[in-house]
Amino acid sequence: DYLEDLQQNRTWYPKEVWGKYHSTLDGLAEPANKAKALACLNDMVTNALRHVPDVFTYLGRIRNQSVFNFCAIPQVMAIATLSLCYNNYGVFTGVVKIRKGEAVQLIMSATSMQNVYETFDQHLRVMREKVCETDPSYKLTVAHLDHADSLLQQAVAAGAYVRPVATKADSAVRALVTVGVLASIAYGVHAFYKSA
Repeated sequence: DYLEDLQQNRTWYPKEVWGKYHSTLDGLAEPANKAKALACLNDMVTNALRHVPDVFTYLGRIRNQSVFNFCAIPQVMAIATLSLCYNNYGVFTGVVKIRKGEAVQLIMSATSMQNVYETFDQHLRVMREKVCETDPSYKLTVAHLDHADSLLQQAVAAGAYVRPVATKADSAVRALVTVGVLASIAYGVHAFYKSA
């Protein structure tokens, strides 16, 4: 909500971070400052990643189901938001939010450490794919991702987490869905131009 916050004269970005990249917060929205804006954003996301071990420890100690759900929901929403925002210049040009359907899935699945681990695993992998070696926070980002992954591996070894295994059937279903979506889009475009 960077752009929306600027327009409403609210600023939540800490100056000690954005000040490293530009003299004014609104200057990060200028296309000429795209690299600095991404470096600032990635710096903040990297800072947030250092709390992943604490999330796992804290949630792992909660025994009451209602309390667990109450505490787990913000954490899975946060990691999904972080992975969506990481290295995403769209944050500075528009609104970047989790889709409602995904938010509902996250909320409904935040009922066990297995599901929390799985959600974090999925989103940390997405972030790892987006890491750029030229980013100033690169080494620290990778270190935090590696540490989180080692904690997930420890959870696997302890029997607290079973990593999902993608099967050929899963890949085939994803491919069919992708083909179906593309065919629908192509048909819609064709019908639009044909009627025009």
